[in-house]
Amino acid sequence: MLRSNVSRIDPKRRNLDHRKKQFAEAAYKDTGYPHRLNFYSTPPTADITIEQFEQWAIDRLRILAELEACSFRNKTPAETASHMKPLLDKYLPLDTNSSSSSQLFAQRQKDHYSHFILRLAFASTEDLRRRFTRVETMLFRMRLNTDDGRERTAFINSLNLDWETVSDDEKRELASELAATAAFNKKGGGGGGQSYEEDQTWCKVDWTRVPELVEQRRVFLQQGYAYVPAREQQAMVVSEFSSRLERQLELTARALPRLDEDDRLTPILAHLSKNFITPDASYVGTSSAISSADISARNIDTLVANHHFPACMSHLHRTLRRDAHLKHYGRLQYTLFLKGIGLNLEECLLFWRQSFSKITDDTFNKEYRYNVRHTYGDVGGDSNRRGGGYSPYSCQKILTEHPPGPGEAHGCPYRHFNMENLQTLLQQGMGVTDRGVLNGVKEDKEKQKFHMACNRVFEHLHKEELKKAKDDGIMTAAQLETIVHPNEYFKRSYLLKNMGKMSGQGDVKMEG
Repeated sequence: MLRSNVSRIDPKRRNLDHRKKQFAEAAYKDTGYPHRLNFYSTPPTADITIEQFEQWAIDRLRILAELEACSFRNKTPAETASHMKPLLDKYLPLDTNSSSSSQLFAQRQKDHYSHFILRLAFASTEDLRRRFTRVETMLFRMRLNTDDGRERTAFINSLNLDWETVSDDEKRELASELAATAAFNKKGGGGGGQSYEEDQTWCKVDWTRVPELVEQRRVFLQQGYAYVPAREQQAMVVSEFSSRLERQLELTARALPRLDEDDRLTPILAHLSKNFITPDASYVGTSSAISSADISARNIDTLVANHHFPACMSHLHRTLRRDAHLKHYGRLQYTLFLKGIGLNLEECLLFWRQSFSKITDDTFNKEYRYNVRHTYGDVGGDSNRRGGGYSPYSCQKILTEHPPGPGEAHGCPYRHFNMENLQTLLQQGMGVTDRGVLNGVKEDKEKQKFHMACNRVFEHLHKEELKKAKDDGIMTAAQLETIVHPNEYFKRSYLLKNMGKMSGQGDVKMEG
């Protein structure tokens, strides 16, 4: 989980008052949510706590990051919707009016606020604005497609979009052209599957407002207007949502330097924007370790050989075996990972002592033993002991903090290695020889999709087990969420590779 310094904040200042002139008038404080869907035209102004501010943004960020991952993997809209449903239900549920849920207002308020919080976080650069618009539009389209029919119509009507209805006289005048357009769609050229009906309602708008429909030839063009059948309104609404959000983000970007935001929010917003590289994830070793797994000092080499370790940890292990030593940040990153997979303190000390084979016991005890114990919370300050030591590093932390220098082996190989060294690690250290996978990793690296490269390798190394897990219903879509933590990589790999041995045991059912 992302964390901010809220524990050091004066409790009297925990409530945030967002009634600021730069955003909205206080008259909008009592925002109502008559519809499930939202164009986010009016900023929220009610008071929320700093904890809500941060957690709501984190939950939405998880959804947006996973949507982007589905896009990177070229999932179809149907596959994406199926994959995202359990995640949306968990992190950002949004029930229809017909559900009569008692949580409607709370769900819609969280959706409203979380959108605007991330809008602030992602308005600062053109790249972030473009990515935010893209994934928010994906989320809006998915929700629009799954909305209750009557509620969707009511929402669209509430937008008061300036669409011009084509008159009966004009429809008769253009009957052959409109019929040809409908016939093309029915044959599958545009995927609409529709036929021409004389009483069908058509709208006409400037063609630049429906580029998606124009590209797919699902509309008739004349004199700069696109003639659109009523059943294609959804695409028009999505296009309108996207174009409005683009404009609003540009306005937000211009206003950012003048905003007198609470000084508690600035680090949170900066952290959120940084996490669009890859979402952060918390991992508590004691609750996430696999109870039936053999995690001991003598077994670490076997776990590496069985491809349970991600590239970052595989590289650290290979370097340790080659040099009988790792520098400080490498030791810290690797120790926390081993702690997270279930290696207890006694076994961890044994592992490091055996690995540092070129030094004496006295040197190890003086220079290294204390640091390992401190990492586990066995010694050190009270806060460290109460918390059980430090948490294993997430992908986000490894990607963005303490980049490796000369002679250091920590960090993320997908980001910090050149392609030649990365390819050597994948081929010799992890057994990835498939040319298509290696080319895909190269493309991911060039586009800075580092966590997607890691997931690509994972899916290649575990393709048979993943297929069986899906076919047998052992893992749901939520349990196969994009990996954003080295320890989750290990856990998922171990469970997949040991499905047969662990059938009937609780460990084979992964937490979503």
